[in-house]
Amino acid sequence: MTTYQAFHRRSIDQRDEFWAEQARLIHWNKPAEQICDFSRPPFVKWFKGGETNLCYNAVDRHAAKRPDARALIYISTETGEETIYSYAELQREVERMAAIYQDLGVGKGDRVLIYMPMIPQACFAILACARIGAIHSVVFGGFAAGSLATRIDDARPKLMVSADAGMRNGKPVPYKHLVDEACKLAEFPPQKVLIVDRGLDKGFPRVAGRDVDYAEQRVKHLDAKVPVTWVESSEPSYILYTSGTTGKPKGVQRDTGGYCVALAASMQHIYTGGEGETMFTTSDIGWVVGHSYIIYAPLIAGMATIMYEGTPLRPDAGIWWSIVEKYKVSVMFSAPTAVRVLKKQDPAFLKKYDLSSLKHLFLAGEPLDQPTHEWIMGELGIPVIDNYWQTETGWPMLAAVRGVEKTPIKFGSPSFPVYGYDLRIFREDGSECGAGEKGIVGVVPPLPPGCLSTVWGQDERFVSTYFSLFTNPVVYSSSDWGIKDEQGYHTILGRMDDVINVAGHRLGTREIEEAVQGHNAIAEVAVVGVHDELKGQMPMAFAVVKDAGRIDSAEKRAALEKEVMKTVDDSLGAIARPARIHFISGLPKTRSGKMLRRSIQALAEGRDPGDLTTIDDPSTLDQIRAALAG
Repeated sequence: MTTYQAFHRRSIDQRDEFWAEQARLIHWNKPAEQICDFSRPPFVKWFKGGETNLCYNAVDRHAAKRPDARALIYISTETGEETIYSYAELQREVERMAAIYQDLGVGKGDRVLIYMPMIPQACFAILACARIGAIHSVVFGGFAAGSLATRIDDARPKLMVSADAGMRNGKPVPYKHLVDEACKLAEFPPQKVLIVDRGLDKGFPRVAGRDVDYAEQRVKHLDAKVPVTWVESSEPSYILYTSGTTGKPKGVQRDTGGYCVALAASMQHIYTGGEGETMFTTSDIGWVVGHSYIIYAPLIAGMATIMYEGTPLRPDAGIWWSIVEKYKVSVMFSAPTAVRVLKKQDPAFLKKYDLSSLKHLFLAGEPLDQPTHEWIMGELGIPVIDNYWQTETGWPMLAAVRGVEKTPIKFGSPSFPVYGYDLRIFREDGSECGAGEKGIVGVVPPLPPGCLSTVWGQDERFVSTYFSLFTNPVVYSSSDWGIKDEQGYHTILGRMDDVINVAGHRLGTREIEEAVQGHNAIAEVAVVGVHDELKGQMPMAFAVVKDAGRIDSAEKRAALEKEVMKTVDDSLGAIARPARIHFISGLPKTRSGKMLRRSIQALAEGRDPGDLTTIDDPSTLDQIRAALAG
């Protein structure tokens, strides 16, 4: 048994002892009376009876010891701003925000909905909630008014915090009219809306008696001292709505103590980032990665965290690497989509800067294909670690845990089950798969600390959504297909609903995408299942080529399509061959880089592509329509 296998085994077999050790990484106002209470499965309470506070662990304890150390580094390539906050300065700003909250009637257990761009005040707003025991619900900035309204009605916030506008590609993205529209649509709108006026949307409307100006309030509370509110470990810290929700939103509810311990342990064992170092996570606070690895985990570990407003290509494709050099970033976290974008740029940008401070690059958010993994690791010359997790889990389920053992990296694989997760691959009848056999990724409960404790206000939905697929024994279903090899390395093959049934053969879109990308002309691809009268479904591919010259005539396009088809045939067999491969210059994605596969599929089947308010570049949909029209 390897060092890591023994470590993982102990986390399962000696659960209480293992997590009691990890709990020492954070500060407790009152120690836990019971490490794991699993008396009401599948619900679990971690560190029962213990009292702690996320803001204290992220800010106060470091401010007391290292007040002048860098805590928050704000960089906006949209506005040209760059500001560094020390731990002492961050604590002062968070206390000011907390005092504003209290002045507006927010207290322990109240919800605060945060609808913000990537600006420092968003960080203050989140941490201020944790400080006073309020529950934050962050909604991605720029989300459609209707979607925002449904989340308002589910969380019923006492206060909303927003801004006049965000910025994207040098242009303001107004927020305030969306806030006003959502408040009109909502049955339970917030009593107050706190607005950060960035001066980007001149003359935005203000609602008398409801809207409050942040700058004015901050001046009123400049000298405020707001003590932390200690909360019992199982009390909720936040609600985060899962993407792709239809009908009534599904709010993932996170606890306090378990989440704090899980994040602290992950920084030590997985991300290997420590006090005084700098972490750069290129996500958004509207997503779970932003919650866990922009706001909370780096600060809990005593690191400086970079909050970045901008794109990976503005002002040029070297911007991220220039930040790594300037701030001596040691841990970087991004998404496979972002790397594929950079793969299409001049590779000289990767060689232009001193990246010697960078220990690891972590990638998550979607499956990482082998060609992309191999390319970026070769270019950087450092370990690039794929890690797999979900909004629901809050931190990784599969990863190379190199803080425990430097296991070899296998391209395209997020490695092994993370400690605490009794993760297995299951057949649909609930039996366990053997090596090399595709099945459903599941976790035998109890779920480890940091995972969702329930669905906000809907315990029944928590059980029916996550624990009803397998009932003997009861298992948490990830709704993802996966496979494990003889060495124990896992690979994620895509969502269960991304499986294509071609004439009775089950094909994962991920497998076909990997095969298409096996052709050296392809930079990026999305494969969707399209209805077929004869075979049920057929795969259809939409591919971005590295060199537009390869497709500048109908003859060249046809020749390349034939070559790529052969690549798929050689890799997976003719059964997996796409019905068509359409060549386009960009794929539709959300502003956080998630591929809009369901929208692509809808267009391919002649259906309405649905809510596209989070799409980054609407012209990509027109390209797909044009390609489909021939």
